[in-house]
Amino acid sequence: MTRRLVGLSALAVILVIAAAASVAVGTRALSPAEVWQGLFAARGGDQRLSEITLIVQTVRVPRTVLAIVAGVALGVSGALIQGYTRNPIADTGLLGVNSGASFAVVAVVLVFGLSNPFQYVWFAFLGAAVAGVIVFGLASLGRGAGSPQTLALAGQGVAVFLAAMTTAVTLSDKTAMNALRFWNAGSMSGVGFDVIWPVTLFIVLGLALAASTLPTINLLNLGDDVARGLGVNIARSRTVGIVAITLLAGATTAACGPIAFLGLMVAHVARYLTGPDYRWLVPCAGLMGAVFLLVCDVAGRVVTRPGELQAGVVVALAGAPFFAALVWRGKFKSV
Repeated sequence: MTRRLVGLSALAVILVIAAAASVAVGTRALSPAEVWQGLFAARGGDQRLSEITLIVQTVRVPRTVLAIVAGVALGVSGALIQGYTRNPIADTGLLGVNSGASFAVVAVVLVFGLSNPFQYVWFAFLGAAVAGVIVFGLASLGRGAGSPQTLALAGQGVAVFLAAMTTAVTLSDKTAMNALRFWNAGSMSGVGFDVIWPVTLFIVLGLALAASTLPTINLLNLGDDVARGLGVNIARSRTVGIVAITLLAGATTAACGPIAFLGLMVAHVARYLTGPDYRWLVPCAGLMGAVFLLVCDVAGRVVTRPGELQAGVVVALAGAPFFAALVWRGKFKSV
């Protein structure tokens, strides 16, 4: 336990350092003193100080907060989906969340002609939630109702169908294609607190539900029969877990677009560090997700100056080879 507490404390310290770097580093070079002034100064007065305040308070601070919130949500949801499906390569896309959000974006652009990304962020969340409900509903039918295998098959079927529908819409409407291309990149930039705070409320609710299910996930991974014999209500536990995953992944995807691979990767690394106990694994995955997303977002601002590379692209570029190296070295523990 002491080693795990030290590890979580170290991750928390690294998260604070990464958050400070996210506020301090950007496409425009600012000294630490200027960043500090920009954090607390009011707008108006000196023009240069006003510009610095605008950059720090309305650009860097919101994207830092969003990266932390989104990283925690993706890390936790990635660990949960692997635990509930007992599938070591499962991620939130397995529930059709990403596909549901993508289809909702192109559908509302086509039907209502929305052009501002933040006009359709809530439709994206609704699409993600509806997709999750449909997948869970389909997985609850038939002889294999509620099993991890049925859930995976239902999720894959819904995801493929929605992906096909999304492609059909984008091929027929140029505006919808442009909207999807912008939103699909997975970026922290341009999102204000008017979107971040409501999204955070959904994520906090998802984290609370996730925390309530952590002891039962350990029992479910012993097998349904064993868990049932130990008094676990399997249907209720899986329902609460799927709702938590949908809230976490859906809200994050709606706010910053689909960020692939992050939840899958940090869940495996957290399992290697903490072991299979989900009471420790899930918090570790959440902190690691926040740190990794912050670092990738900062890297995207630096490597292509004066331009910017979206965080979702950097996550894929940095995470894929790292994940492959760990697999090659045989460092992962099975779920």
